[in-house]
Amino acid sequence: MIRSMTGFGRADVAADLCSIGVEARSVNHRHLDLAIRLPRPLASLEPRVRRVLSQRLERGRVDLTVQLGPGTGASLQRVAVDTVLAREYADRARALAAELGVTADVSLAWILERSGVVRLEEPDLPDADALWPTCELALTRAIDALIAQRTAEGGALTAELRALRAELATHVDAMLTRAPAGAARREARLRERIKALVEGAGVDETRVLTEVAIWAEKSDVAEELARLRSHLEQVGTTLDKGGPVGRSLDFLLQELNREVNTVASKADDLELSQVALAAKGVLEKMREQVQNLE
Repeated sequence: MIRSMTGFGRADVAADLCSIGVEARSVNHRHLDLAIRLPRPLASLEPRVRRVLSQRLERGRVDLTVQLGPGTGASLQRVAVDTVLAREYADRARALAAELGVTADVSLAWILERSGVVRLEEPDLPDADALWPTCELALTRAIDALIAQRTAEGGALTAELRALRAELATHVDAMLTRAPAGAARREARLRERIKALVEGAGVDETRVLTEVAIWAEKSDVAEELARLRSHLEQVGTTLDKGGPVGRSLDFLLQELNREVNTVASKADDLELSQVALAAKGVLEKMREQVQNLE
């Protein structure tokens, strides 16, 4: 399977000790670039998280966020009551009432409303190692979802690349057909020009033929076209092979572009030049698609 580098995956797992939510987003990048955000109690697990991601993904900028919540058997917050402070509020209220000569009516509700009497605190969580199994399960499921989305998009990109490769092959075939006729016409024109220039100068016909042959060799594009066909076959083979093929295809497209540029620079034929330009346009479309592949 060929994958793209863009995708999204999320998973939530609840256990007795904690619940963990993992969200992973990925976009294009030349290498594997991981940005991992963990809550403080899980910070020590980052090397393990990084290792799991590196084993499953080849390329892309991956932003991973892990959220920690209460487990099914406990809460991540607990109610704490400051009894000493509550007693101080009650005693002070009664003392003030006695001093003012009024009846003190200190209720429990009034005491609980005083600042600092009741507060929420986070209990001591289990060691991060104890939370790793839950974290690993959520992480694995989120990556599975991310890869599924990247694979689906990769399939669409592969189909597009196959269509563009077929279009490029048509242009290469047209260049193969056009090149001999163009070379023959160029040779004929060159012969006429040389003869016109040296007419009456007594130049040896053999020398004229030699110059024409040298020029024809310099302008011959047979080797470039042969390499084009070879590279096109390699593109097809690479797409069939699947896997992380982005770098390989990018290299092949650079080689294809180099050969097409050489054909265009050597071409002394309008139709051949037009076909070469059309081929460059297809290559640019292929390059844009390949940039998205893992």
